[in-house]
Amino acid sequence: MKISIASGKGGTGKTTLSTNLSALIAEKNNDIVLTDLDVEEPNSGLFIRGELTHSQDMYKMIPEWDKDKCVLCRNCQNVCKFNAVIMMIDEVIVFDKLCHSCYACSELCPQNALPMQPQKMGELKRFKYKNLHFVEGKLDIGQEQAVPLIAQTLDYVDNNFPENHLKIYDAPPGTSCPVIEATKDSDLIILVTEPTPFGLHDLKLSVDTMRKLEKDFVVVINRHGIGNANVKDYCKKENIPVLARIPNSKKAAQAYSHGNLLYKVIPEIKTAIEKVADYIGTEMEKR
Repeated sequence: MKISIASGKGGTGKTTLSTNLSALIAEKNNDIVLTDLDVEEPNSGLFIRGELTHSQDMYKMIPEWDKDKCVLCRNCQNVCKFNAVIMMIDEVIVFDKLCHSCYACSELCPQNALPMQPQKMGELKRFKYKNLHFVEGKLDIGQEQAVPLIAQTLDYVDNNFPENHLKIYDAPPGTSCPVIEATKDSDLIILVTEPTPFGLHDLKLSVDTMRKLEKDFVVVINRHGIGNANVKDYCKKENIPVLARIPNSKKAAQAYSHGNLLYKVIPEIKTAIEKVADYIGTEMEKR
């Protein structure tokens, strides 16, 4: 089973839920894979400290202009939908930051003057702690597109871990392309929100996105005890299951700031995380 943990905004509690949920389930002798897909700023590794077992550079393919073969026919510029390839008077310029590696310019060039070449975009690391496998994708500084690395990280997980492993994805924030890539193949989406006006606003955006993707989703309310009851009322009105409410506490903030897993030091949070784990267990039995 594949589960993405997402939210409409950053700082809501995706990583808190992802890391604590994964570690708690792994304690019960279940093989689990936690993957940090927030490749622009991955931080699950601050809380999951395992042994590094694998590391590799990740590449995307970018066209490289071959001046000697080119006849300046403009075909590459015409077929590129991202304005990544333009023809000047006597040369072709490739803007690698705009390129989406679609291969159109390269494959449709009649002179084979735009061969695709690998360009490093980031790295992937794999860690292991007992039954918990942790995979992290991380973009290099200056890289602007997260989707290619997210897609390759997902492929790595699918190719290296059997289907009987529970796979939890710590998704990027928001509702844009990186989130779509991180959730499109998941069986269940857990939306993390907080009981504030901002939390409700961004939860609605996430709900609309998941409904358009026709995904099964549920909600976990983090920092419960602040704000108001509008998030709870909205979920009730929309018939959205609320699995758990993670209480707001100063002790949680202190433990988080030291990189500690909250369920190990705060019983109320462990109870909330166990509710989510029980729901996942029930859903896995149905499959």
